[in-house]
Amino acid sequence: EHVAPPDRADPVALLEEQGHPRVQELLPIRYGRMLVSPFTFYRGAARIMAADLAAGKDTGLRVQLCGDAHLSNFGLFGSAERSLVFDLNDFDETSPGPFGWDVKRLATSVEIAGRDNGFTEAERATAVSRTVGEYCSAMTTFAGMKNLDVWYAKLDIEKAMEGLRQNMAPATEKRVEKTIAAARAKDSMRAFDRLTEVVDGKRHIISDPPLVVPVAELMGRERSEDLRAELDALLDTYRSTISPDHRLILSQFHTVDLARKVVGVGSVGTRAWIILMLGRDGNDPLFLQAKEANESVLEGYAGKSEFDNHGERVVAGQRIMQASSDIFLGWERVKAQDSADGGTHDYYIRQLADWKGSAKIERLSPVELGTYGAMCGWTLARAHARSGDRIAIASYLGGGRSFVKAIVSFAQTYADQNERDYDALKQAAADGRIPVQEG
Repeated sequence: EHVAPPDRADPVALLEEQGHPRVQELLPIRYGRMLVSPFTFYRGAARIMAADLAAGKDTGLRVQLCGDAHLSNFGLFGSAERSLVFDLNDFDETSPGPFGWDVKRLATSVEIAGRDNGFTEAERATAVSRTVGEYCSAMTTFAGMKNLDVWYAKLDIEKAMEGLRQNMAPATEKRVEKTIAAARAKDSMRAFDRLTEVVDGKRHIISDPPLVVPVAELMGRERSEDLRAELDALLDTYRSTISPDHRLILSQFHTVDLARKVVGVGSVGTRAWIILMLGRDGNDPLFLQAKEANESVLEGYAGKSEFDNHGERVVAGQRIMQASSDIFLGWERVKAQDSADGGTHDYYIRQLADWKGSAKIERLSPVELGTYGAMCGWTLARAHARSGDRIAIASYLGGGRSFVKAIVSFAQTYADQNERDYDALKQAAADGRIPVQEG
């Protein structure tokens, strides 16, 4: 399959367009983060790749896609049952589409990460092969399982570690244990300690512009009060999108402060708010994040979403693909108070911090990259098996050897294309076409 058609659109123009409005003053941060390396560029270039993938062949086998299934969008988080699970953790672009699009995006991210880490071509090919091979093997396994067994399948990291330890070097095991411990420490209390302070006897979110800006500082007192009123309305109606028992828990907290917080790479420029809430006393915090949801980058190529509200699109896709989703995951639409357009914006709401953890991709050895990629491959297969025809996909994959070989080749070719696109963004920055804020 070809990677880039002759009439391929200017990649920088696709990034500038993004298919939806952006908070313009934050775009220099986004470009600065993308220019750190070809891998960080790739993280922010889901729209570019969607356009390229649409020019390729389509098997007709559709699933609920993540839409941005690169290595850094997998990680650890706390399940509703309070176990630490490994799963996909970013669904901003989720939408139905050909199953191979997610596989290619994941495989290419392994190839690009290997290049950034200085691995040889053979080492990179081995890591990509392990990633895709595990996807194929897992899909074959899921094809033979009962429907409910597929739905209940998950990668419990503690149980997985029991089998992985015997093949781990001591230094690797120590690093993984450290990552697990750090994930468990990332909760509302940690965010509470790091992001808030007491001023005149009242708890407030600490200002750290341009990354964290409290609403009063961002808009002034009068406009911030208007936004707070809209926020209260948002939370009231958002409650109807979560289950009654979780609604009851949420009702035991009250809103204290609100701030805009810059997150991610590709998400920089969309509206994202953090909401500080307190429960029984001043040491009983809950941090929620309300993140703007716009049209998926896939929709122009794989078909429009069935959902009118893009927040609901994100939530529905996450609940389909994840083994266990955040108990406070919900959605809402509000009238904008933070922009001149006065329009409406869709949001999805979730906890800001709940046992979050991820691998340091830049620190992985060649063997570790392959192991991590295989975990991601299994997880992606499980997510696809939930919504697609897993028997048909497994039959298409066959033994997997031809498919793996084809995807390894694709990943190498697309990584070359990614480097050219990265260079195009660097040139656009040098020419002053785009504003860049680094550091």
